[in-house]
Amino acid sequence: MERAQAWLKRYGRPLEMALWDFHFAGGSKENVIRYLSAFQNEDGGFGHGLEPDFWLPKSSPMASWMAGQILVEIKADLSDEIVERLIQYLMTCEQVLPGMWPTVLPENNDYPHAPWWHWSEEAQTTWMFNPSVELAAFLVYWSPPYSREAALGWQSLVPAVKYIMQVDGVDWHELRNFWQCLKLLRHHEGRFTAQFGYTFSEVESRLKGLILETVDGEPAGWAGAYKPLPLEFVKDASDPLYSELKPLVEENLRFFLSSRDKWGIWGITWGWADYPSEFAIASRYWQGIRAVERYKTLRAFGRV
Repeated sequence: MERAQAWLKRYGRPLEMALWDFHFAGGSKENVIRYLSAFQNEDGGFGHGLEPDFWLPKSSPMASWMAGQILVEIKADLSDEIVERLIQYLMTCEQVLPGMWPTVLPENNDYPHAPWWHWSEEAQTTWMFNPSVELAAFLVYWSPPYSREAALGWQSLVPAVKYIMQVDGVDWHELRNFWQCLKLLRHHEGRFTAQFGYTFSEVESRLKGLILETVDGEPAGWAGAYKPLPLEFVKDASDPLYSELKPLVEENLRFFLSSRDKWGIWGITWGWADYPSEFAIASRYWQGIRAVERYKTLRAFGRV
């Protein structure tokens, strides 16, 4: 971890270094917010390559989702201006379909980006409720119960829940959005039946089944691949999935520990078709993001 910290200081972004300090060195929430604010635009949304696989400076729901995840992680709340401004962005950003903010924007194509972030007319049918279901959960999570903001969150969740309860197959990234959404809404279990016609337990059970079908259960194929590993969903032993995935989680923890390089960090297992110079930079940023995330998970399970 000392070597990983040194690597982050040399090659990572100040944002990931602030997150590292927050989790492992007594750093403050305010310091994370200071560096995250550099990616926030006047409209309250986020851009400027916060998600390193697309470099669009304009605010986008996807970059704003990544910011929201960080803000949840550091336990920011509505008293923090950065959260208040993010909420206002979500309130003013037009949805393309009921419950769906646009996952990719046409302007993505004007800046360096990974091929999966290339905009086309059909893009939303690929992404569906990724990341919209989590954006809707942010509105409920951070807003007063009967506010306009919470109302939009609940309203946006209605088509998302209907979709997940009926769909046959779901991309694992989208499943991860839904699972995190449930974590954010756990204190609102009582509203589920009236709002959606399903209990919280029914939605959770449905998601658990989809995730168990999706998680890659072959550790021999994990190295050098980009797959839905158990620890993409299970972040600590309190997770409802942990008991059913425990052997695979243990295997995943061993894999994380054994696959570090001499600096104590991990390589990136994906690439871009174009923009090789920009991807060289983006991949370094992703290594910093991955280092913080994986050491946080390893610590949650008592491995560091």
